[in-house]
Amino acid sequence: MSLRRVPFAVHKPANGSFSHKSLAYVKAGTGYIKQVSGLLKVGVTTLRQNSSSYEPVQELYSCLLRLKSSPEEDAVRMQPGSGETHVFFPDDLGDDLIAEVQDSKGRTCGRVVAQVADVADDPSDKLRWWSIYHEPEHELVGKIQLYIIFSSSTDDNSNPRAKLRYLSYVMDVATPTADCLNLVCDLLYPVVMKGNVKSSLSHQENRILGEVQDEIGQVLALTFENYKSLDESFTSGIMEVFEPATGFLYKYFQAAAKKRSKRHLAETDEFVAVSNEGILLDNVALSTAYQKMKMLCFNIRNEVFTDIQIHNQHILPSFIDLPNLSAATYSIDFCNRIHEFLIACPPAGPSPPVKVVIATADLQKDLAGWNISNIKGGVYAKELFHLYIVVWIEDRRSALLESCKLDKVKWSGVRTQHATTPFVDDMYGRLREALSDFEVIICRWPLYTFVLENAVADVEKAVVEALDKQYADVLSPLKENIMPMEFGQKFVQKLTKRPTPAYVVPEELGILLNSLKRMLDILWPKLDAQFKSWGSCISDYGTNQAVGDRLSEVTVMLRTKFRNNVQAVVEKLVENTRMQNATTLKKILQGSKESATEQNVGARMQSLKELLISTMLHLHSVFETHVFIATCRAFWDRMGQDVLSFLENRKENSSWYKGCRLAVSQLLGNSLQEKDIEPPRSIMEVRSMLCKESHIQNDNAFYY
Repeated sequence: MSLRRVPFAVHKPANGSFSHKSLAYVKAGTGYIKQVSGLLKVGVTTLRQNSSSYEPVQELYSCLLRLKSSPEEDAVRMQPGSGETHVFFPDDLGDDLIAEVQDSKGRTCGRVVAQVADVADDPSDKLRWWSIYHEPEHELVGKIQLYIIFSSSTDDNSNPRAKLRYLSYVMDVATPTADCLNLVCDLLYPVVMKGNVKSSLSHQENRILGEVQDEIGQVLALTFENYKSLDESFTSGIMEVFEPATGFLYKYFQAAAKKRSKRHLAETDEFVAVSNEGILLDNVALSTAYQKMKMLCFNIRNEVFTDIQIHNQHILPSFIDLPNLSAATYSIDFCNRIHEFLIACPPAGPSPPVKVVIATADLQKDLAGWNISNIKGGVYAKELFHLYIVVWIEDRRSALLESCKLDKVKWSGVRTQHATTPFVDDMYGRLREALSDFEVIICRWPLYTFVLENAVADVEKAVVEALDKQYADVLSPLKENIMPMEFGQKFVQKLTKRPTPAYVVPEELGILLNSLKRMLDILWPKLDAQFKSWGSCISDYGTNQAVGDRLSEVTVMLRTKFRNNVQAVVEKLVENTRMQNATTLKKILQGSKESATEQNVGARMQSLKELLISTMLHLHSVFETHVFIATCRAFWDRMGQDVLSFLENRKENSSWYKGCRLAVSQLLGNSLQEKDIEPPRSIMEVRSMLCKESHIQNDNAFYY
């Protein structure tokens, strides 16, 4: 008989053993190799034993011949000297031809092992003697002469038959497992893809193909009928105990996700070791650590995204939600690692941790955008970093408050190009830097705006308090003009007060008022604009407080302090005009009658005008433009109040009006901006009283 087989090279596992299912397939028949280099044909012809070499044996012997690569049941029995032949198909040159010699009772007398490689070395030597050994003593008990013809061929016609024959063995033990189904596909695919299958196969091959197709159909039917009970851990491929449909598959996918997660976490294991708790790292090492945590976050994101792509290929059963399944593992593991890392390497401020904060927040956002269900114990960036963010803001607040202490202020007696103290610009520069550091966090969680605003408001108040302490000496003379007094108290103070020299605005006071004005007009609005921008992102405050409320309180305080100080300076300047009768406005007005001429009034006003001019020249040298204008307008308003008070006591006596009008006209200054030269309220009231007659109202010389 003739048997054609396709050579097969067995790939041994790394651990040196085969699974029981792989062994089942080997027992079903010999393997095959996908790239066929040729068929090895070994013809074996047995000859009668050489009587000249051995004594005649009365017992009749027979031989069981098979290849080492084939199962024992494939052995072929042949009688010595019968002239029988058989064709064997070894897997490769490493195969052996085994001839087992048995007596008439079936007892094994010995065996011959003929290596195919030895036969292939000299194909012309067909007739050879082979030694018979008895095992396990490996005792030489005789010899046998075999006639072996070795040849190789690239005849592809034998391939389908070899595959089909082997496939028929496989189908005898086929199970609904991945290994088995893949093997069936690999064997069957080359056969059915060769053009017209029926015409290219022999009658016997078509018969085998028909039988195999029926058996494959039965296995596939079994697979789909039990698709929710498939389990590779069982020999049959089907679980024996009923379990929930997704239970066993989920375990595998969870194990796979856990394995992938563990590999990614290994990159940061060094930072969360028990011995490293609370370790101190230099700036470079700390930056490297947070960079690795950032990359871990990106890797976790990519793992979930890859699972989403796999899920979208629809190659998994519909009941398996791979993205949600794996995301739960990745998210929980990453959250635990971040928590451990922050304890081991506590961040002192938002930099460099802010990169990890951003990456974590983005991961949470992506998971939500990918419709990943909420994961208990998973990534929730705000919850992870909340306490740290609050501490960072408080630490920054404490550091800035510390800088406001009097012993920390380094700018005493120094002025900038704006005639202000550098302390103010330095502190507001550090406040803007703080806002810049926390901007990324605020943009993701705007509600932290309130915490940051409270800290900034506290620092602004501390700056003002520091200025008060730093310039306490120049503010002290103004206190009596700022603090409200009752009339009786003022009268007693006036009687007991000793004569004092005229008040001159100190340069230090100019620096203080200029600094307050710069805070109000330049520095504070920048902070306010930033907070309002953040506040516009908050749809529901969840509190009665609105963004900007605390800063508005600081603004009110600043404006009040600036106004009070300017008013106190003006009161001092007004007191200067009252030191002499020649410069006291009321005394001048009292000497003005209806018959008074412009020349006479001008002469009486000359001393006051000179005092006012010298005063304003000094103010201009001390104050920056806006403070100078504000002070002059307040001074103008205060002088107008004196005129108004004088006129109100003489409403029924218009004889005083002409002199007053001439006196007031002497107080006109050079033209400034319209809003700056617009008369204050007191002057407007004075003009209203003096302009009762229509011809006077139309006098252009009166409008100033």
